[in-house]
Amino acid sequence: MDESHERRETEAYETDAVVSLSGVTKKYSGGVTALREVDLEIGRSELIAIVGPSGSGKSTLLHIVGTLDGPSSGTVALAGHQVSRLSDRRLSALRAQHVGFVFQAFHLVPGATALANVVEGLRYSGLSHGERRRRAAEALERVGLGDRMEHRPHELSGGQKQRVAIARAVAGEPDVLLADEPTGALDSASGEAVMDLLRELNADGATIAVITHDMELAASLPRQVRLRDGQIVADTRAEAAPHAGTAGAR
Repeated sequence: MDESHERRETEAYETDAVVSLSGVTKKYSGGVTALREVDLEIGRSELIAIVGPSGSGKSTLLHIVGTLDGPSSGTVALAGHQVSRLSDRRLSALRAQHVGFVFQAFHLVPGATALANVVEGLRYSGLSHGERRRRAAEALERVGLGDRMEHRPHELSGGQKQRVAIARAVAGEPDVLLADEPTGALDSASGEAVMDLLRELNADGATIAVITHDMELAASLPRQVRLRDGQIVADTRAEAAPHAGTAGAR
């Protein structure tokens, strides 16, 4: 497929959903089916928990929503772009522009300052170095680390490291933020502070999907999608979700 055809493919798809999966199945060699006919839409400005036990398909779903992997069958759309037939180069560009990732293990560069870590996350944004530094500083201010910009990871607490990771993820203003067990490596107080930050970002308009095994944390969010054996077994919404004391390591 040539690039002009790819552009027509992406521009032809219109949806109000930031993420749209239809009939998505993922099979691996050896006969393992990680996802089975998954249909899922995540609307703009939603805060959603994708929850399930180990082996339920959460990580596979994260990889497919984040375009780190493709489905064996079914269709995937991200921010109005059909992604299934894009070349690796265009897919990488789409991911860099539209998706932010936050991982349990932080994935910060050990010898780099908080500011440098966030600047590095904008490397493929196409922005000038000065603009990347400006956006990185603004993102760190936004997550409450304006006074920690020159600190390196070993000088930060676990909760502060995760805030740097969140700043790195939101600095590029992605359409969706994927947070994979964001409180799993934190104590309860730090975990709750991180979840409060994610709620604040959502209140400001960010679309956030939290991938977790923690049923209590999931129950504190407005929408919960439960996975088991690669299938969505429940998709529920709460009128008003409680959140006090629900995050942290279990």
